[in-house]
Amino acid sequence: MKINSATQMKNFPEAASELGGDAVAEISDALRKALADVFALYLKTKNFHWHMSGKHFRDYHLLLDEHGNQIFAMTYNIAERARKIGGTTLHSISDISRHQRLKDNNAAFVTPEDMLAELRADNQDVTRSLRSIHELCERGGDVATAGLIENWIDDSERSNWFLSKIVTERLAAVEDGNT
Repeated sequence: MKINSATQMKNFPEAASELGGDAVAEISDALRKALADVFALYLKTKNFHWHMSGKHFRDYHLLLDEHGNQIFAMTYNIAERARKIGGTTLHSISDISRHQRLKDNNAAFVTPEDMLAELRADNQDVTRSLRSIHELCERGGDVATAGLIENWIDDSERSNWFLSKIVTERLAAVEDGNT
């Protein structure tokens, strides 16, 4: 259900934001989708952390635990920011499911290499989405949300860097016959 900006502002008159109603509606909608994706990425990261196997188990298990904690830390701030500007945020697991754009992975077994490659792709998607929201915030004059997003992009890029390095090295090892 799409909520228009007038309805949203009427329902949240206590918002301290001086953003216009349209900016609040657009930015909070984008944050809601990002939050759903971040929750989906968190759960997938923890799923792969719990089901990791193979000769690099310990390293990958610890890496995904670290990444999961970093991803989960973003959720609070994304939700709080949407509320601070006068918008709404997610209400439930089914709400997450309705808004998420990342695909779940319910496979009984996924190889460590495929886990890391999938997480890298999902992290890249989240980073692209955050960049898009940053542009939306700039157009709407929401410098505070834009500033927070810059930190979230930096965190996501760090995860992308680590995952890309591992995936690239694993592909090179397979090509060289050193698996």
